[in-house]
Amino acid sequence: MIRFDFLLIKKGDNMKAISGLTSMFDSLTKVVVSLLALGIAVSLLGGNVPFVGEIASNIISLVQSLGDAGIVGLIAAIIILNLFK
Repeated sequence: MIRFDFLLIKKGDNMKAISGLTSMFDSLTKVVVSLLALGIAVSLLGGNVPFVGEIASNIISLVQSLGDAGIVGLIAAIIILNLFK
């Protein structure tokens, strides 16, 4: 008789994997937001710095395009802000 016990995945193992993935994405998001803040500060202080680019002007254009979009831009801004919470 063939046993297929190796195919059974325990519930605790799934939760550990999901918990590990969510903590990894949480840490990655924190790093990206920190790098974005650092890039904005360096861009404002030094102008067009290599590896930083024009982050401040890109954010300004994003805010202007959201402002031009009206209510759709407001909804998009709310969704973007909720992604960073």
